[in-house]
Amino acid sequence: MSFMSKKVGMISLGCPKNQVDGEIMLSKLADNGFEITNDVDGADVVIVNTCGFIEDAKKEAIENILDMVELKKEGVIRKIVVTGCLAERYRDEVLSEIPEVDAVVGIGSNSDICEVCEKVCGGEEDIKTFGEKTCLPLDGKRMLTTPSYYAYIKIGEGCSNNCTYCAIPSIRGKYRSRTPESILEEAKALVDGGVKELIVVAQDTTRYGEDLFGKCALPALLTSLSKIEGLEWIRVLYLYPERLSDEIIDTFANNDKIVKYMDIPIQHCNSDILRRMNRRGSKEELTALITKIREKIPDVVLRTTLITGFPGETEEQFSELSEFVKEMKFDRLGCFAEEMRFERMGCFAYSEEEGTPAAEFPDQVDEEVRKKRGEIIMEQQYNIFEKLNHDNIGKTMRCVVEGYDGYTDSYYGRTWRDAPDIDGSVSFTCGYELNEGDFVDVEIFDVNEYDLIGEVI
Repeated sequence: MSFMSKKVGMISLGCPKNQVDGEIMLSKLADNGFEITNDVDGADVVIVNTCGFIEDAKKEAIENILDMVELKKEGVIRKIVVTGCLAERYRDEVLSEIPEVDAVVGIGSNSDICEVCEKVCGGEEDIKTFGEKTCLPLDGKRMLTTPSYYAYIKIGEGCSNNCTYCAIPSIRGKYRSRTPESILEEAKALVDGGVKELIVVAQDTTRYGEDLFGKCALPALLTSLSKIEGLEWIRVLYLYPERLSDEIIDTFANNDKIVKYMDIPIQHCNSDILRRMNRRGSKEELTALITKIREKIPDVVLRTTLITGFPGETEEQFSELSEFVKEMKFDRLGCFAEEMRFERMGCFAYSEEEGTPAAEFPDQVDEEVRKKRGEIIMEQQYNIFEKLNHDNIGKTMRCVVEGYDGYTDSYYGRTWRDAPDIDGSVSFTCGYELNEGDFVDVEIFDVNEYDLIGEVI
């Protein structure tokens, strides 16, 4: 097949932070004369923007690269460029193990994406470029890959928490914050372009501003964002419990534009396991924190993530975690009362990541045991979530319209309680025509497994 113009397609994998990086690269390519296509078929260059955080993410990245290799062999696409965390983490291995790849670009060289694409289209092969991690752009013009009504906004890059199980600091470098001026400028531009929900992300949003001002500046940033006219919702992800201050909690409680949704990755409740993870805290401290949040924000939705089978986790320590999850919902009389529940939960079997301290711990838990423990926790959480969903029947909730389903003759969308691509959805009917991105009040009258059913009032 002939390639008359330089078409570039991108497959972006992993977290929203990586997605933002991809959107900056796409915008740069478009501004430099490349044609951006949503369909990789017929593309001169396909960029696979990878995740390389844990084993499952690495497998997904490699599978997508190999899929592109097959398309290249068939003549459907011409060139393959690999970017993102896998490229940064496995600089030499990508080209040596998958020689059909034409270029590997580390995160510090994302700004060179146009030059790289020009070179591979010109016939150069085996290109490797790796700038300093700190050269990764923290801001820049973006080509949104999300629906027009919401966008992620990255307020920081890297991580300085140094959890023993995590490779992010070695991949992305130390935590560094964007300036408030840069963030606000981008946020206003996004809202002017039709965005109504901003989703604030960083590896640890509670660390924002420490490197710039010597203290957390997240409350001040959120307050400034909330003053943008036309912005409906501000959603904040990845609030670390160790830094979840009274000031942050009060900001959530007192600002109507900030949705009462807190993503707090606790990972475990056993103090010994937390110390081995290089995390602070204990079951008692987590209990006190959650109690405080519930008291100050009675309708808050709490999301968390847990790790099962961390090295050295005994049956007793896992049982403690299991009971913790159950008691947060069901033990109404003890210290883990109804208010302590987590509405949203992700549980992951420990992934042994090379180059991390935890991978060298001598007391690794059998992989099948890790997975089984994770399944037990998730089964418990399903029962909790099912009941919580039924508790929503009869309530009226603010929702964003995401589309129309002709088969069921109903609209679908998300409540303020649900983050995109993470949580559930709601389907609802309406007596008048709605558009994607509209905000409506929906009365819930039924539940279908994870999702709610209602009608616009």
